[in-house]
Amino acid sequence: MSEALPALIAFSAVMSFTPGPNNVLVTASGANFGFRRSVPLILGITLGFALMVAIVGLCATRLFEALPAVHVAMKYAGAAYLLWLAWRIARSGHAGGGAGAARPLGFVEGAAFQWINPKGWVFVAGALSAFTTVGGDLLAEVALITAVIAVACLAAIATWCAFGVAIGRLLTSDRALAIFNWSMAALLALSVVAVFA
Repeated sequence: MSEALPALIAFSAVMSFTPGPNNVLVTASGANFGFRRSVPLILGITLGFALMVAIVGLCATRLFEALPAVHVAMKYAGAAYLLWLAWRIARSGHAGGGAGAARPLGFVEGAAFQWINPKGWVFVAGALSAFTTVGGDLLAEVALITAVIAVACLAAIATWCAFGVAIGRLLTSDRALAIFNWSMAALLALSVVAVFA
């Protein structure tokens, strides 16, 4: 497995840094709430995704093969949740908007989202099929894959959140922020197409 480590790192970096639902969520959160208030979301995404990689790597693929209806149900639940998240982003406003102001997504929401993130499933399937070996030490291979992906994921979403913070500083008017939020929401809603592709 050590000879495949550079390829795993490159694969994980590319998949983590390219745009996707997680990156849209943290960019919007950074722009609307700042980096510090987005940390629970960042940690939720990172740890939730790492847990998903580990569980799928060790057992969930067999469940989906045995019960395809579970996979179909997750697709529909995922699509609905993506649209709900898009609506939340579209309705976000400036962080100092008073008592009824929007709040950033939290740790649990970020972690739970990984199970219905279409790009996440593609990422996991690609990593596990490419970097595990027939007859190899599955536990050690999945542990290494999980660790590399978790580091890449944390680096990517922290970077995207910082990018969102920088954008947020430019969005000084409510109108500009609303346009940004609706744009981010539209990008997230478009990812629903990937669920059914």
